[in-house]
Amino acid sequence: MTSRTSDFAGATVAPFRRRSEGLPRQRGGSADQPRRGQVLTTKVGLQMPSGTTYEDWEQAGRQLSGIVDSSSWWLGDWLVYGKDHYTDRYQRGIRTAGLQYQTLRNYAWVARRFEFARRRQALTFQHHAEIASLPVDEQEMWLDRAEQKKWTTKQLRGALRVARTDEPRGGKQTEATRRLALPDSRLQWWHKAAEQSGLGLEQWVLETLDSAAGRALEEIAEMEEIQERSGISSISA
Repeated sequence: MTSRTSDFAGATVAPFRRRSEGLPRQRGGSADQPRRGQVLTTKVGLQMPSGTTYEDWEQAGRQLSGIVDSSSWWLGDWLVYGKDHYTDRYQRGIRTAGLQYQTLRNYAWVARRFEFARRRQALTFQHHAEIASLPVDEQEMWLDRAEQKKWTTKQLRGALRVARTDEPRGGKQTEATRRLALPDSRLQWWHKAAEQSGLGLEQWVLETLDSAAGRALEEIAEMEEIQERSGISSISA
């Protein structure tokens, strides 16, 4: 598949070149050395040209960050298309491509929550992931705020945490009243995981449970699809 720069709005050509995988590696030669002003990318690393200025190094970092961020959307959309069009074969395609299904499934979930026209180029994939579980109108509100105030992902997460803390507890909102008996060791473990994620314990627990529930329901739906197809095949046979 040939990629054309003109297909992507606002795309820029990165000062990178890739070593031709078909050419033999020459010891002591210049075949693998970056040309002046270029960064050499290979499957196993990145080579910076000698004498790279700070400005060029900084620009390369921005471009690499953009590639990583865009690739999350690309992989998410790729899996969504595969699941929609090749329900009986897409997992084989994932294995053939050498990708991790768990990671792809997270990307695909965010991609489904934001149709193409609603994605903000000024914000990262992670910005969108932070609010993917919210209703569409709330997603738009937070995207607007993050874009206007130029929030980092961490700042957006903090603003969300404050907003949830300030939510009124009365009215139609209901609260769970059941309590779980947990050993102290597990609670400390959860606190540590929440801190590493930059979340409060309650929010971390809710997001973790929501994510686990989504995966479980998705797996059930996939099994039902497989069983349904198997039943149809048996009847046809």
